Amino acid sequence: MSWFLLIIAGIFEVVGVTGIQIIAQGQKKKGFAILMIGFIISFGLLGIAMETIPLGVAYAVWTGIGTVGSALVGMIYYNESKDRLRIIFIGLVVISVIGLRIVS
Repeated sequence: MSWFLLIIAGIFEVVGVTGIQIIAQGQKKKGFAILMIGFIISFGLLGIAMETIPLGVAYAVWTGIGTVGSALVGMIYYNESKDRLRIIFIGLVVISVIGLRIVS
């Protein structure tokens, strides 16, 4: 159950980061609301997950999900680069997160 909560926490981190992008586009109230909701839920679930998952592993997985998710959102919705090397390195982050799950 803790791993499920950690994955959901990572997804909500992406929601929070998306709120920052919305603020940067000029929609301050909407963006700030999304940012706050995303990060409050994300940090809450991260804290619960860390009751049974070691700190280093939980934080690495959480940031990995956030990094990959934010990069994908940027590529899909904000026309960021879809360069082959960028996609390869995103894949390496995914492999690393899976590896941490396997050894933990």
